[in-house]
Amino acid sequence: MSTGVVVLIAIIALLAGAVGGFFLARKYMQDYFKKNPPVNEDMLRMMMMSMGQKPSEKKIRQMMQQMKNQGDK
Repeated sequence: MSTGVVVLIAIIALLAGAVGGFFLARKYMQDYFKKNPPVNEDMLRMMMMSMGQKPSEKKIRQMMQQMKNQGDK
């Protein structure tokens, strides 16, 4: 085989791997978020109430902001 054919096959294999990897990673993340949804304000309220705390709106917003800041780091 000539060098040009080998290079062409390598480029095609690289592109196919990148496309395949993208779709596999996308599917994995979709399944992950179905099983483990991100925490929202209602979930925080339920967690605090189950711990015996009466959640105020201010405290809920503070916790959401802290979690958002933690995720940004």
